[in-house]
Amino acid sequence: MNADKGHLIVLGYGDVGKRVVEIFKRNNLNFLVVDAHQEIFEKADFNFVVGNATSEDVLKEANVENASTIIISLNDDKDVIFATLIARNLNPSVTIMARANSYRSIDKIYKAGADYVPSISIVTGQMLARMTSECAKDVCSLEDEDIRLYEGIDIEKHRVKDGDPLAGKSVKELDIRAKAGCTIIGIERNNNVITDITPSLVIQLGDVVAVVGGKAEITVFNKKYLKS
Repeated sequence: MNADKGHLIVLGYGDVGKRVVEIFKRNNLNFLVVDAHQEIFEKADFNFVVGNATSEDVLKEANVENASTIIISLNDDKDVIFATLIARNLNPSVTIMARANSYRSIDKIYKAGADYVPSISIVTGQMLARMTSECAKDVCSLEDEDIRLYEGIDIEKHRVKDGDPLAGKSVKELDIRAKAGCTIIGIERNNNVITDITPSLVIQLGDVVAVVGGKAEITVFNKKYLKS
């Protein structure tokens, strides 16, 4: 079964994949899961594709070309590397979070095209939990939502206020990835989470913008895009 444009894809429905799916379901996100074992989907109430995640045809069936984010949680790092290569080739602009099963594979997975490579099982689930968790009232200040993740990956949520350079600008105009080295992975707006971060998407006052990047890149983002 295919999902719509801008969906999230989980490659691998093991322990990490199941944790991520639970988070996605709780937050009513549009996602699809790919796994080679048909029996694990017997009671599935979400979109899925049965097949090898390292197959280009299978990834095309999952509509990788139009996905916004791909979570790769396969158990073999060779498969992780190969799936990353194929996904990046099919969708150059997609955000890829790939779990490394071994420290020795981290650099190879990055070179294959991944944006972020957590190297322990729980991190991917934590990352997505923080990205999609409900941000009640005004608790999303930088101090409250500054999150330190494994391997130097940080996520910050910022509620856009009057006077912020982010307000009223499109993703293309802001060009955060090129200018700060960070990536917008989600926007909370009117109790909904937007994961289809298109170049034409305009950031509005009151939006909660989730940005992921390394510590140095987050510092650059803060200086360039947040009201001092």
